[in-house]
Amino acid sequence: MNRNSILIAAVSLILGFAAGFLLANSLNRNEINRLMSEAKSGPANSSSQATGQQGALLSDEEINAKLKEAEQNPENFAFQKGLGLGLYRYGTLRNDTSIIERAIPVLERANVLNPDDYDVIVGLGNAYFDVGYLNKENAPLEKARVYYLKALDKRPSDVDVRTDLGLTFFLYQPPDRNTAIAEFRRSLAESPRHERTLQAMIETLRADGKDASEYMERLKAVNPNNPLISAGNAASNTVPSSPDTKDGKNIP
Repeated sequence: MNRNSILIAAVSLILGFAAGFLLANSLNRNEINRLMSEAKSGPANSSSQATGQQGALLSDEEINAKLKEAEQNPENFAFQKGLGLGLYRYGTLRNDTSIIERAIPVLERANVLNPDDYDVIVGLGNAYFDVGYLNKENAPLEKARVYYLKALDKRPSDVDVRTDLGLTFFLYQPPDRNTAIAEFRRSLAESPRHERTLQAMIETLRADGKDASEYMERLKAVNPNNPLISAGNAASNTVPSSPDTKDGKNIP
């Protein structure tokens, strides 16, 4: 197993709650239709809500038309923000980096128009995060950090954003797990029972070959049905492999 394969295995249990994927996985069918209607700048009618999965797909022509409209109205902050966030969320639902990447310039225009809008700042951080994760690229993760730090300057107690900031260091190649752990600790100092941060801390400590039992016990107290609990029980008598090792030897 090569280094990337081991890393993918190490993070597989946290993918469901990382940045934009947390949002995407939590959306129901009505929310999908609502986001589609946002991207189309028109109300979702009852027939569109009844079309099911196929009806929830936007064609390239539809997306291009709205992007062109955004380019033709560069000073309309509400339009840029609504389209950018809606298109980003649609891209996460489709797990499609090309759609997410097309949302980024729209969000950047919105950010120029109103640099203080918190939703846009976090949306840009999440969009770059998802592109960096899906494409296994460091540069988008670095850009995600810039926006997460801007968001935290405004709301330092936002535990979700700080946890995602920590994940950018965990997913980076090579990973900076010490910084990731430091950010997770800051999140847990703010919200000791924050389930997603506890999960991220456990995975990061395990990837670093460190004892995560304290955080596993805390996670059990928060949610004994968390899927990480059963995985932890199965591995309780084994030493987790470090993503930087192969067959017991360090990988240069």
